[in-house]
Amino acid sequence: MLPKLFTLGGFYLPTYGVLVAIAFLVALWMTTRLAKFADMNPESVLNLGVTCALAGIVGAKALMIALDPVYRANPREIFTLATLQSAGIFYGGFIAALIAAYFYMRRHGLPVLKTSDIFAPGLALGHAIGRLGCFSAGCCYGLPTHLPWAVTFTNPDARSVGVPLGVPRHPTQLYESFSEIIVSAILYALCRKRHPDGQIIGLYFVLYGMVRFSVEFVRYHDDSNPLGGPFSLEQWISLALILAGAALLTTLSRKPALAAT
Repeated sequence: MLPKLFTLGGFYLPTYGVLVAIAFLVALWMTTRLAKFADMNPESVLNLGVTCALAGIVGAKALMIALDPVYRANPREIFTLATLQSAGIFYGGFIAALIAAYFYMRRHGLPVLKTSDIFAPGLALGHAIGRLGCFSAGCCYGLPTHLPWAVTFTNPDARSVGVPLGVPRHPTQLYESFSEIIVSAILYALCRKRHPDGQIIGLYFVLYGMVRFSVEFVRYHDDSNPLGGPFSLEQWISLALILAGAALLTTLSRKPALAAT
């Protein structure tokens, strides 16, 4: 792990921030490439991507603040530099981005399902790169384990994200990152073939939901789960995502006459 890419005096460049920036650029590059393949306006798609990114940042931090007991006990922590630098919760950003994307597409006349399809492979790949940033920072860490591939965080800079040092743990960030690379490759290959609009985003919902649901079993959680039950909040959301994707794919399978891209 390497929380700080380099330090110069009192300034340091966080590895997480650099990788997230790279993830955003790579995701946009892949999406605009697929936009050209699908005969869509790359500029409109690019603007949509920026809109989703901004909404995602706000949504990720909003859900983090809403669920983290530290903020409930100390509301002033919301306005600290640590909050500004934190990653937030992916699903909060994902849901906010979906809402922003829907209204943007409606306003600018972009086909919702076709546009969503070309975003799915880049979203998966960008998320995979972002999880490498999580691994570098030490956040989103796993439960203790003695498996041969366990990782032990030792860098004192990682204390800022709360990871206990010197304890072998599941590399949950890498589990998710590697899985998302595979998901992205599958979606990208399918996206370049003829398919009914909505098939790619529907498959993304199912595949990512399954990945996240599985990884959450070995990921550390605090007690901030308003839904309760046998699963974490992220797993409940994952199940909802899987059901939504399955419902969309089932609907498309019953309409063979849908226009293919």
